[in-house]
Amino acid sequence: MSESDFEEHGRVLFDVFARNCTSRATLEHVTGRWGILALAALRDGALRFNALRRRVDGVSEKMLAQTLQALERDGFVHRDAQATIPPRVDYSLTPLGEATAKRLFELIEFVEGNMLEVTASQAAYDAKK
Repeated sequence: MSESDFEEHGRVLFDVFARNCTSRATLEHVTGRWGILALAALRDGALRFNALRRRVDGVSEKMLAQTLQALERDGFVHRDAQATIPPRVDYSLTPLGEATAKRLFELIEFVEGNMLEVTASQAAYDAKK
């Protein structure tokens, strides 16, 4: 935690708008391009790495691994590595991850449900240029 996370009475405060607040990095992990998609994909249940990579079309192996590591560190994703041959690793949401994914999925549904208006706005904007 940084010094800016503390109030004068020793209570921890988080302000995502403050440059050095630790909550900003967590918000980036959750709402970044791959974080939001990984969390939403895991909403339906545990997935192995390659199944998750197929579900989140376009993500590279490296980016998905980095994203999952950050989300695991933040407590949103659980990684279950089984000592089998070949090794099996499943990813699932923690209770915190489930609550977060629910909210993110609502945002995804909202955006998808309003894409006709968005594309009309984009076309109008582009026509002015």
